[in-house]
Formats: sequence, C-alpha cells, structure tokens
Amino acid sequence: MNEKALIEKLLKIEAVFAGAASEGERISAERAKQRILLRLKELLANDAINEYKFTFPDMWARKVFITLLRRYDLKPYRYPGQKHTTVMLKVPKTFIDETLWPEFQKIHSELHTYLQEVTDRITRKVLHTDTSDAAVVDVTLNPDMVNSNIINTNQKSASSSGQGAHRNKKKKRNKKKRRH
Repeated sequence: MNEKALIEKLLKIEAVFAGAASEGERISAERAKQRILLRLKELLANDAINEYKFTFPDMWARKVFITLLRRYDLKPYRYPGQKHTTVMLKVPKTFIDETLWPEFQKIHSELHTYLQEVTDRITRKVLHTDTSDAAVVDVTLNPDMVNSNIINTNQKSASSSGQGAHRNKKKKRNKKKRRH
C-alpha cells in the first residue's frame, strides 16, 4: 500500500463514521467532519458528559488519538504526574462508543499496517532480508538462558536489569545501615 492509498482509506473510514448513506458514497473529509461535529454538538446538549482516561502503548497511537480529538474540536489533557501516554477527555459516552473509539481503532489499525509494511520493506533493503520475529526458546531445553542479562529499551541507557537491581538493593541496605 502506498501513502496515497492509505490516505484514501482513512478518508473512507471517516465517511463511514460520519453516517454516509451508502458504501459507494464518496464525500469529502470536510463534509464528513461537519456531520460528526453536528452529531457531537447534539450529544453534548442532550447526554451526560463523562471524564475518560485513555492510555496508549506508544507515542504513535497517542498522537493519532489526540489529532483525531482535535479534529472534532475536543480538548485532550492530562493531569500533573500522569504519564505522557495518558490522555484525558470529557465527552458523552455515546460519542465514544459510536464514533470516536471505533474510528480511532480503524485508523490506528490502517496506520499500524502501513507502518509495519514500510518498516519491513526498508529494513529488508537496508539491514537484512530476514525481518521475521525472534525465535521462541524453551528455557527447559536451554538452562543457560535463565541467567541472561535483560536490557530495558525504555531506559535512557542500556544496562542490564539484573545488575541494576542488585545495585539498588545494595543502596537500600546501605541506607538502612546508616539510619541505625
């Protein structure tokens, strides 16, 4: 799939959630947006507004969701101390259930598929032709795997978690000794 095909697919998804009369109907993104905004305005006037907390596994999903919210003039926010992967929103439940969340899921799925294809294609060309996942190893057949160092890629520096955990325990013991 190329970028143009992806954009067309995303516009079709939006048209479906805007309530297009038939599958063959092709409406512009602006007209679809206006229908959704009118529906949201009705819901805001008639339905209870609830606060929702969304957490996302990665920055890409979060970015898509926040952009979708802003497209519909909704105001995403988060509270101090909440992680960057958290998005808060005040909106009627009906809008989330019938429009926002299903539309996000379809858009996110299409973008995820597209990014996976691009990543596979580029890594295959530049790095190595084998882009398959890592093998699953049965630890009972290979006991040496049990004591492996684990690198947490979410940390700023790549250090083995086993050594870091050992250092943290040692620091805690030393602090306790100093207190007594």
